[in-house]
Amino acid sequence: MSHEENLLPPLYQDSAFWGMTSTQFLGAFNDSVFKQIVLLLCVAVIVSPNGEMRDQQFLAQGIFAVAFILLSGISGYWSDRVSKRGLIIFCKLLEIVVMLGAVAAFAMLSNVEVHSTGDSMEQFSLHGTPWVLFGVLFLMGSQSAVFGPAKYGILPEMVRGTDLPRMNGIIQMTTFLAIILGTWVGGILLDAMHHFLWVAGIISVGIALVGTLTSLLVRRTPVAEPEAPFFWSNLAISPAARSLLRQDAPLRNALWVYSIFWFVAAIFPLMVNWLGREQFLMSNSKTSFLLATVSLGIAAGFVCAGKISGGNINFRLVKIGALGLAVCLLLLALPSSFEEEKWEHLLGVTGSCVILIFSGFFAGLFALPVQVYLQARPPQNIKGRVIGAMNLINWIAIVFAAIFFFLSDELLKVMHLPKFSIFGITGLLLLPIAFFYRSDKVSLVAESDNLAD
Repeated sequence: MSHEENLLPPLYQDSAFWGMTSTQFLGAFNDSVFKQIVLLLCVAVIVSPNGEMRDQQFLAQGIFAVAFILLSGISGYWSDRVSKRGLIIFCKLLEIVVMLGAVAAFAMLSNVEVHSTGDSMEQFSLHGTPWVLFGVLFLMGSQSAVFGPAKYGILPEMVRGTDLPRMNGIIQMTTFLAIILGTWVGGILLDAMHHFLWVAGIISVGIALVGTLTSLLVRRTPVAEPEAPFFWSNLAISPAARSLLRQDAPLRNALWVYSIFWFVAAIFPLMVNWLGREQFLMSNSKTSFLLATVSLGIAAGFVCAGKISGGNINFRLVKIGALGLAVCLLLLALPSSFEEEKWEHLLGVTGSCVILIFSGFFAGLFALPVQVYLQARPPQNIKGRVIGAMNLINWIAIVFAAIFFFLSDELLKVMHLPKFSIFGITGLLLLPIAFFYRSDKVSLVAESDNLAD
C-alpha cells in the first residue's frame, strides 16, 4: 500500500465515499423513473388509424443508447483531461436541465389513451411515436454518458486498492437499489398521474438538485493527464486506449465479456415490461415491480461477489454467473399450453418473479469481477479513455440488443411462437462464456504493483 493510500480514511468513515454513493444513487433513481415511464408508454403504441398496436420499446432503448455511442469516447478523454470531480458536478447540473426538459415534454403529452383490460385494470397507450419524449431520453443518455467515465475513473483514485471490490459492491448495490425503486416508482407515477405527468418531472428536478449538492462531497483527485492531446479518434476510441486493448489480450477479452453482459441486461426491461403488461395483463406499477425484482437480485449478486472476492478478482464467479443466468433465461422461455391463440407462460407471475430475482443475482456474480478488472488494470494516465472505450462498446451492444429484440419479435410472429421465447434465445448466448472463459484469480495488490512498474 502506498503512502498516499495510508492517508485515506477508512471506507465507511469517508465523506467522499458517501457523497459519491449518494450522487450515483439519486442519478440512477432519476434516470430509472423517467426511462421506465417512457418504456411503459411504448409497450403498446397505436401506429395506424385502425388501432394497430406495436411495441416500440426497442426504439426508445436504441435512442437512449445512441447518446452513449456518440459521447462515450470523448467523455473518456475529458475525464483524463480535466478534474473528474468537476466533471461529476457539471453532469449533475446538466441533469437538472434535462429534468426540466422532462417537465416540458410531459406537459405537452396529450395523446395518452386509457383503456380497460376487462378486469377493471387500466392500461395506457400512445397515439403515434412520442418523439419529444425520445428527445429528452436522448439528452438524459448524453448526460449519463459524460458522467460514466468520470464516475468509474475516480473510484480507484478515491480509495485504497484493496477496498475497490468492496466499494464497487456497495456502489453497485445502491445503484441497483435506486433502479429498483426508480423503476417501481415510474410505474406507480404513470398509473397515478397519467393526466398530469409533468408533476413527476417536477419531482425529478428536485431529486437532481439534491444529487448536485451531494456531488460537492466527492474528493478532488489529481487530473490524470492535463496535457493529453486531442485526436479526432477520441470521439470513438482514443489511440492510447486502442493501443492498450490491442496489446492486452486479457483486458480485451474482459471488455467483450462485459459487453455481452450489457447486451443481456438491455433485453430485460423490454421483455419484462412486455411480459407484465401484455402476457400477464398487469398494471404499470405491478409490471414495474416485476422488473424491479431483477435489480434486487443484481444488488444481492454484486454484494455477494464483492465479499467472496475480497482483495482478488475472482473470474470463476463469471463462469458461475453466466451459467446460472443462462438457465434462468431458459426457464423464463418455457410455455405451458396454447389456448385460443395465446401462449400460456409456464412459470406465471409468481414463478417469474422468483426466477427474475435469481437472474439478477447470477448477473451480479457475472458482472462484478469483470467490472473491477476493467477499472483496475488500465494505467492511471489513460484510465478514463479506456473506460470511455468500454462504455462505447457496451452501448453498441445495447443498440444491438434493441435491434435483436425487434428482429426476434418479428421472426417469432412469423413462426407463430410466443414472444417470451426471446428470453431463451438470449440465454443461449451466455453458454460460451460459462464453458470457455478463464477461471483464475487476480490479486488487486499485485495488479497495482505491476501497473506501477
